Amino acid sequence: MPQGQPSVVPDDGLTTRQRRNRPLVIVHTGIGKGKSTAAFGLALRAWNQGWPIGVFQFVKSAKWKVGEENALRVLGASGEGGSVDWHKMGEGWSWVQRDAQMDNEEKAREGWEQVKRDLAAETYKLYVLDEFAYPMHWGWVDTDEVVSVLRERPGTQHVVITGRNAPEKLVGLADLVTDMSKVKHPMDAGQKGQRGIEW
Repeated sequence: MPQGQPSVVPDDGLTTRQRRNRPLVIVHTGIGKGKSTAAFGLALRAWNQGWPIGVFQFVKSAKWKVGEENALRVLGASGEGGSVDWHKMGEGWSWVQRDAQMDNEEKAREGWEQVKRDLAAETYKLYVLDEFAYPMHWGWVDTDEVVSVLRERPGTQHVVITGRNAPEKLVGLADLVTDMSKVKHPMDAGQKGQRGIEW
């Protein structure tokens, strides 16, 4: 794709501008680090464009302090770019403590219901559904319903979904899918996560 030129121009009857401004479903999946980080990078770009942004964190605890949250909240309140709303749905690290996570399952469903309401109302231009692949993978949220809602969403709303094990049906719907692979990670050598890198 030299100089940003697409390798294929579809015969879909759309102008270049119409095709360029299509709303996208983006999936960041895989076992490597950086899925949420990349999604928050997109949120920074969206903020700069003046877009309203909705971040919905599934699974992660409401007590978990994420560095991007503070930065995006400050930027959203600055009045210089887009607005930022941040919603936390989970109670803890469910992939570590799965047996004790019935509350997480309910909160994930409630969170998805809120996302559906916001999509119907066209509340945001960019949605970051952080760790949302997990509730679908575990069967907490119906993947077929998610795919249907995203396919039929009105307007020009972009949706970014992160998390390991993104369901194949979601991958099939998505316009952009990045599989983050792991080559090396400090945890492999016994090092825990650290300030400024993991949070």
